[in-house]
Parts: sequence; C-alpha cells; structure tokens
Amino acid sequence: MAWLKNKQVVFSFHDYKQEGIGKQKLEAWCNNKGWEAIFNKRSISWRGLSEKEQKKIVDQSAAIKLMMENNNIIKRPVMEYDERLLVGFNEEEYRMTFK
Repeated sequence: MAWLKNKQVVFSFHDYKQEGIGKQKLEAWCNNKGWEAIFNKRSISWRGLSEKEQKKIVDQSAAIKLMMENNNIIKRPVMEYDERLLVGFNEEEYRMTFK
C-alpha cells in the first residue's frame, strides 16, 4: 500500500484476512493465474500444517477449500486492476501497470 500511496495510485483495500473472501472470488483468481500462484506455500500457516494435510493439496478445489478455511495461505497482495490480476509485490510489474 505504501508503494501505491507514494505513486498516488487510487485504490480500495479489502482485508480478506479480517473480512474474509468468497469461494467465487478465489475461483476467479485461480482461473486467472493458476491456484499455485495464489496459494502461498511459503507462509507460516502452510508450514504449520502436518505433512498429511499438505499432501491433500493437489488441485485447485483442495487449495481453495484450504484458503477459505485459512486465508493466511493466500499470497499477498492480490490486486485487481482493469482486467489484470497482480499477485505478490513485484515493483517492476507495478511500475509497468501504473504508468
């Protein structure tokens, strides 16, 4: 958010960690970028799962189910801009998007 504010990009913020996220939104994101891009296997929440639980995440359906149960596993930030979906902070991608 600091980068956007610094560049004077107008945005609205939805804190899905506090406000939740719907299945349809997760499906749309996963269909756009692939569930592997949305699902954060580097998160503390993911590392806190047992190996048995981790092995259950083999497809989009299983990933979405877990992301809805534990939204800390969703990679951040996720930004919808026009028809684009930006996942994770990549300054070069932001610079090209918000010229």
